[in-house]
Amino acid sequence: MKPRIIVCGLGRTGYKVFRLLRQQGALVVGIHHKPVPGERAGDVIVGDLHAASTLKAAGIQQAHTLVIAGGDDALNLRIMMQARVLNPRIRIINRFFNTSLGERLDHAVPEHLTMSVAGLAAPVFTFAALGSQAIGQIKLFQQTWPIHEEYIDEHHPWRDRKLSELWNDQTRMLIYYMPAEGEVDLVSAVVTGHKLKVGDRLIVGTQPRMRCIRRSMIAKLLKVFTSLRQFQQHAQAVVVMSIVLLVIIAIATLIYTSTERSVSIIDALYFAVGMITGAGGNDQVVEKAPTSVRLFTVLMMLVGAAVIGLFYALLNDFVLGSRFKQFLDAARIPHRHHYIVCGLGGIGIKIVQQLHSSGHEVIVIERDTNNRFVNTARGLGIPVIHGDGSFAEILKVSNLENASALIAVTNDDATNMEIALKAKAITPKVPVIVHYADPDFARMAQQVFDFEAVLSPAELAAPAFAAAALGGRILGNGITADSLWVAFATLITPSHPFCGQRVKNAAMDADFVPLYVETNNQEIHGWDLLEINLCAGDILYLTMPANRLHQLWRYTPSQVMAS
Repeated sequence: MKPRIIVCGLGRTGYKVFRLLRQQGALVVGIHHKPVPGERAGDVIVGDLHAASTLKAAGIQQAHTLVIAGGDDALNLRIMMQARVLNPRIRIINRFFNTSLGERLDHAVPEHLTMSVAGLAAPVFTFAALGSQAIGQIKLFQQTWPIHEEYIDEHHPWRDRKLSELWNDQTRMLIYYMPAEGEVDLVSAVVTGHKLKVGDRLIVGTQPRMRCIRRSMIAKLLKVFTSLRQFQQHAQAVVVMSIVLLVIIAIATLIYTSTERSVSIIDALYFAVGMITGAGGNDQVVEKAPTSVRLFTVLMMLVGAAVIGLFYALLNDFVLGSRFKQFLDAARIPHRHHYIVCGLGGIGIKIVQQLHSSGHEVIVIERDTNNRFVNTARGLGIPVIHGDGSFAEILKVSNLENASALIAVTNDDATNMEIALKAKAITPKVPVIVHYADPDFARMAQQVFDFEAVLSPAELAAPAFAAAALGGRILGNGITADSLWVAFATLITPSHPFCGQRVKNAAMDADFVPLYVETNNQEIHGWDLLEINLCAGDILYLTMPANRLHQLWRYTPSQVMAS
């Protein structure tokens, strides 16, 4: 029996999930706060999302899964609690911006899975910046692999090549196969030596490459010294006040030594500094001095107090405030082969972290000095330029002309477009990746402006929500030719439909693609994987069409799906 699924909150992401689930043949009902054009009343329940009456009208007490897809964390939390009261055993797929809270809920609440639109979309933005036209992602061997589609045309290097030759390459994973003619699953095609023909489609996951960057201490020092021109704009006031202070001290010292020949220049300097700073000094310098010198001393005390006060205030602001950090950031800006991320929101910070962890140099341009993720970026040693990325001066300061790519992911679509257009006007050769919230307009913008990629987070994240709703903790997903496929790990139990079967036979019967098996503390893949017999306790990593996942629902989800 297919699971009954409720999607609560039909915004951009929620409605995309709703349509995907219906497209895959799932029994799905939507809940929204207002009518959805083109949808029948029975398919979409209108009312307060967290009200018990609304949830009951949607069939919450008989449903298997609830997908909460709204963008308000507090509202999503209320919906989750109300749903769990009405149906204590329902699986809940919950969208949270606050991933820390979501992780705590996952541990505290049974059958609760937190998913983040930013976390799902950010890797695809990263892959696009790195030059990979990814259609999805999959987590394998503690890494996130980009997934892309290989369309076999007349000039493709894999044309007429046997699938069995590609099967044993550990730097790539064959995810799914769609022949141009006939119907044959990937494992059957591999076993029988099937050749790729024109029109075939092959979904492939590619192992990401880590870039190791090592710089000598001399190179780092040279980089700082060559960037000292940035010091002027960040510390100009401190420098000016320092010069004024030194001039006042010099004038006072010269006056005392010129009026009293018996006073040495060291004693005069000692007294002048002590007098101006308020620390005291050698009072004998002015004890026998003329009245004019004493009046001069009084004046210097007043002027010195004002100058010292201003100097300390500016110095504290520079060192303890943001100006010193801005100077250090400016000094660390790379000169070439770096990535520029404009906008440090939820998606931006994850892109920054992924690029940094892969060994790439990154620069952040962020307009809000109080942004919550600025300190996170700086903690990774990443320079942050405070300014508007749509200004040519800011982009030039970030060395745009020598950058590897620019990624515009602010919270405003118009600003992202402006940044992208300004970047292309400065240097057309630099790849530009643009965030655009509306999926339809994202595709239009791609056609009109011919950017390297215009991506919609809702479009990227919705398949993962839909796949998770159809069963288990999903490791990866993708869509090809309107067919949603998913990757997940399934724990083999004595009652599992695959228990006791050879992987090859089970794969051909159930139309799934095995990736690898964890058994006896070892990982088995390649040709050995196809011949292994699955036993209780094994964990099988596989991909299969999402519309077949309901076959596993007659077993307990917590037993079938491994986290």
